[in-house]
Order: sequence, then C-alpha cells, then structure tokens
Amino acid sequence: MILSASPWFIGLCLLVGAGYAALLYSATAPWSRTLNYALAAVRFVVVSLLCFLLLSPFLKSTTTTTEKPTVVLALDDSRSVELFTPPAVLGQATAGLSRLAAELRRQGFAVETRTLSAANRATPPDSVRFRAPATDLDGLLAGIGATFQGRNLAGVVLLSDGLVNQGQAPQFADYRFPIYAVGVGDTIPKKDLSLPALTYNRVAFSGNQFPLEVELAYAGFAAGTTATVQLRENGRVLQTKRVALPAGQTRTKTTFLITATGPGKRRYEVVAAPLPGEFTRLNNQKFAYLEVVKGKLRVLLAGAAPHPDLKALRAAILQNDNFDLITYLPGIRPLKNQDFDVAILHQLPARSGVGAEVLAQVQARRAPALYVLGAQSDFGAYNRLGAGLTITPRGSQTDDVTPVPNPTFGRFTFEDDARRRFAAYPPAPVPFGDARLSDGAEAALWQQVGRVKTQKPLLVFGGSPARRQATLLTDGSWQWRLQEAVEHDDRPEAYDRLVLRTLQLLTQNANRKRLDVYPTQDAFNTPDDVTFGAETYNAIFERIYGDPVTLTLRDEQQKTRSFTFAPTPDGAPVHLGQLPAGLYRYEARATLGGQPQRDAGEVLVEEQQLEALQSRADHNLLSQLARRGGQRLYFPPQLDQLAQDISKAGYKPVLYEQEDLQDLINQKWLFFLLLGLLTAEWATRKYSGGV
Repeated sequence: MILSASPWFIGLCLLVGAGYAALLYSATAPWSRTLNYALAAVRFVVVSLLCFLLLSPFLKSTTTTTEKPTVVLALDDSRSVELFTPPAVLGQATAGLSRLAAELRRQGFAVETRTLSAANRATPPDSVRFRAPATDLDGLLAGIGATFQGRNLAGVVLLSDGLVNQGQAPQFADYRFPIYAVGVGDTIPKKDLSLPALTYNRVAFSGNQFPLEVELAYAGFAAGTTATVQLRENGRVLQTKRVALPAGQTRTKTTFLITATGPGKRRYEVVAAPLPGEFTRLNNQKFAYLEVVKGKLRVLLAGAAPHPDLKALRAAILQNDNFDLITYLPGIRPLKNQDFDVAILHQLPARSGVGAEVLAQVQARRAPALYVLGAQSDFGAYNRLGAGLTITPRGSQTDDVTPVPNPTFGRFTFEDDARRRFAAYPPAPVPFGDARLSDGAEAALWQQVGRVKTQKPLLVFGGSPARRQATLLTDGSWQWRLQEAVEHDDRPEAYDRLVLRTLQLLTQNANRKRLDVYPTQDAFNTPDDVTFGAETYNAIFERIYGDPVTLTLRDEQQKTRSFTFAPTPDGAPVHLGQLPAGLYRYEARATLGGQPQRDAGEVLVEEQQLEALQSRADHNLLSQLARRGGQRLYFPPQLDQLAQDISKAGYKPVLYEQEDLQDLINQKWLFFLLLGLLTAEWATRKYSGGV
C-alpha cells in the first residue's frame, strides 16, 4: 500500500478514531461494559478508517505473465519451389517442418507459420500449396520482424530455394533474429532455354518501324545448338529467326524489326521452340505490350525566368518518346506562333508581366495547361484563369512541404514504390495562405508539413472537360528529381511518372464525352486487382452520380465479362479483380438524362512468369542469411537435427511483471465493510435500548 501523504498522519487518524469512540461511549450506558467496549471498538475502526481514506492510499498489485519463446516457420511458397524441387524432397521437407513444429511445442515453444501468400498463413506446413507468383524474401522476413518486435522471438526457420525476384536482396538487410535456413530446390544446372527479358519502347508511332530485342538464356546444351524463335500476333507468325547458342556463354540476343500498323494497344508474343531434353517449357514464352499512336504530342515548356525546375521538367518529358518539347523563355528569343497540344507555364502569369504573349496563345488555343506556381507568380492573375484553385497568400511567407498522395484521387494511381520515394523527398516551398478548390477540382497530392499530413492541395486538377488544367503549388520540385536520382542510381522514376501522367491526363481526348470510362493504369499484371475509373456528366457537362453504368470486357478469344456499377462522389475506382493475361477491349454504356451514352477502349493485362526464369537454387544466399545469425544451412533430411539445435540454444520464456495502482477508496469490499460495521453498531444499540 502506498500513501500520498506522510505516514505520520496514520497516528493522527487513530487518535481521531479513539477520541471519537471515547467521547461517544464514555457515559453510562444501558448495556453491559463488555458490549460498550465492543461498540467503542467498532466506532474506533470506522472513524479511523474514514480518516485514513482522506490520506488517498493506493493499493499496489503486481501481475506476472510468461511469454513462451516463439519460433516462426517462414515458408517460401512460390511456384519455383514446387517446380524445381523433386516431389519426394519437397514432401520430406514439409512433413519434417510439421514434425519440427510438434516437437518444439512439446518443448514449450510457441510456433507460428508465415508464407509469401497471406492465404496460406494458417495452413500446416505439410498442407501448403506453392502457388505464389513472385518471391520477396525480404518482405517476408521484414514482416516477421515487424510483427514480433518487442516479443520473445527465438528465431525463424526459413524454407526456400534462395531464388529472389522481387524486393530488396535479403543478404543485405539487417534482421535482428537468428535465421535457421532450410534449403530446397536443385543446385545442379538443368537443360533449359528461357526468355528472361524483352527490350522495346512501350509507345510506337503508326507507320514507323521499331526494334524488339529478345534475350535468350540457356544451359546444358551442346556446342552448335540452334534455337528457333518466333514473333507472333493473335496466333499469326510474323517473323521466325534461327539463333545460335554460343558455347561458353549462358545468354545471347536477337532482334526483330516490327512495323507499327494502326493505332491502339498491341500484344506481340515471342516464343522459343522447345529443344530436345529441355526441363520445362514454362519460360519459353514472353509477351510484349505496346501502344501505337498516331503522332507525338507537342509540349510547350515556358518559364518566367531560368530556373532549375525547367531542367527537371524537361528531363522528365524527354523520357517519353510520345512527346515533342518546345521551350520558351521571355527575352531570349521571340515567341513564334507555336503549334502545341499542352503547355507547362512555370511561374506564369508573373508579377513582372513577362510572358504575356505565351498566356495569350494558351488562352486563344484553349490548350490544356499545367501551372507551376512560385515566388514570381501573380496570384491575382492566376486566380482569374479558372484553373480550379483559388489562392490567397499571406505576404511572402512559405511552408516547406513534401507530397502525400490523395487516396481518393482515381484518375491515375500511385505505386507503393512511388509513395515510399515521395516520403523521402526534401521539403519544397509552397505559398503560405488559403487554397480553396473550386467545384469539380480534385487534389492528386496533399501537403505534408514536417510529419503532419494536411488537407491543403499541392497538385490540383481542375478546369472543364473541354479544357483541362492543373496546378503545382511549388517551384522546388527540381529538388525531388535530384534527390531521387541520387538515391536510386540516376532513375527518378516516381518524379518522371508524375510529370508524364499529369500531361497525359491533361491531353486526354477532350471531346466532351458525357460518359468517360478508363483503366486507372496503362497496364496491369495478372496478380493485380484491375480497376477502372468512371465519370458521368449531364447535358451541360456538370458531374452527376448514381446512374448505373454497364462495363463489358471482351478478351482475344471473344469471351465477355460484364460489370455494373454507379459512379460515386468520392471517386472510388471500380474493382474488377484479377484477370487472365491478354488484351481486353471494353465497352461502357449508360443512360444519362434519358439519352444513351457509350464509351470504349482497351486495357492490357500482362503475365510475368518470374518463377520459371531461374531453375538453379541459390543455397549460397540461404547460407549467408544463416551465418549472419550464427547458424548454418540445413537440408530436409536434417530437420530432426535442427530441432535438437534449437533446443540446445537455450531459449527461455520471458517473465513480464506489471504493476497496477488502485485507489483504496474505489474498492467495493471496503464500502460494504464500513456499511456492515455501521449497521451492526446501529442494530446493537437499537436492540439494547440505546438511541
């Protein structure tokens, strides 16, 4: 018990209780002396206890809990494990892990199972299905570390073939737990021919020729072997090549030259004919997906003055062959009557009035525009442009912010990798003040100030369907591209994608469609959830919601899938789930205001045979992971030895003590004790003839 006052006050409480009892029971009473002393004692206890409660005493209790040491069975349930591990060996491994789990539980361990596929996590090891389309061992191990942080994690038993095709290389990560690696798969090279990569431009122009470079990997074939590679489209053979497989090498290349015919999305199939004795044919086929367009889009990049932003924007635009770039700075060269499809206006309109001729051309052509605001911007003139945003700055003050994607923005998506890169961007200045979105405008990025995510817009899309406009509220985005290039081997992909997708969204066909249905990505992979966005408008092109839309997908075999949905004000995309690989043509229909509306387009779903590209297990990687924690690599016949080694490691349960303080006055038993004593005293006095 703990007191909030000095213990010396306990004596005062007893003195008060004794004085009160003596004063009340010192006179002559109609009952016996023994009963009088008993009643005085009750009154002494009650009064002393009530005075003691005024000292705010606390009851201290200690609770002890025991946490068993936990061993996590981490199973690489990717397709390569089942494909390249002999069934008998794989069965021995999974059955051995089940025995290991039972033995460890018998010894007092807690055992849990984790796999690459979330669906397999509650499955016993000997019932796991090896179906994961990719292997990310770092994601698996890092997830275990995050889940068991601060807990009694004894170690992780990792069953894998060591083949990694996604995520960070696990041998370079820092895991704060021992890893007992169990190797499966086959380290002996197999006789195999595969197509690990196709290299080509994702956009081609109608009538132009473009190269498609094919990389072939091979092993186990005699010198002088020749492979036959075909290029197909819709089952029709376009070209055939005979490719020699040089001895002493493991890879070679060949190139097809293709003529792009007709605009639209195209899918080409590259097939390597199987060779005698080849182990598997799963990796003998690969697809190339590209879009054929009529011509390049012309981008006008104009600035109020030289600025690092202009160089960053220019570099991002030049990453895509679909754009032609025109640059202009006032006072350097006269502005010609340029022919452009979209304009980037950096700090225009400007307070100095420069660049008025550029603004006049943009307004006259009603061209889509991206406004980049900065220290030289004339905010009053900008607000009058009707770009979807009204800014009221407070003097020349600025906030330093980083970008945060708006989760409700559905016109295009932000990959997880882009979100991580955004979070690492250095802060850029934005005008400090009020920023108000107009009706129909959407923020793609919000501002994050320090660690606080705000609802202030950073990148806004507004304007009208006939003339789309966007606004970026910082002239410091050049720092983002520079930082990303430094940290990611001169590959600022997130920044470049953001700029290119902004331009693509601004230059979408502005034919005043009342029904606009579109895929949220240029292409999806087979494990992805395919999502579509949809917008509906009334007769005066105001956004409306709730009207049912029917979306029909038709694959290359003319099989159809139909979906019905209604656009909602929050802009949530339509989720179609996973689709088989292929080129799909879609048609959307709706009745808006009593009039039938239609939209159509194409969407690509790509299949990535990542798990079939490598057949030779990498036990060296598993051995490195084990040695870093002071362990070694085991094989399926050695799982009984693994159980003994874990037992000998001396992992112990962890005892946790938790102290709890409670006010004594809040104890119910104390209330009933005092009530009982007072009731007994009163009843005794009443029964004995007292008052």
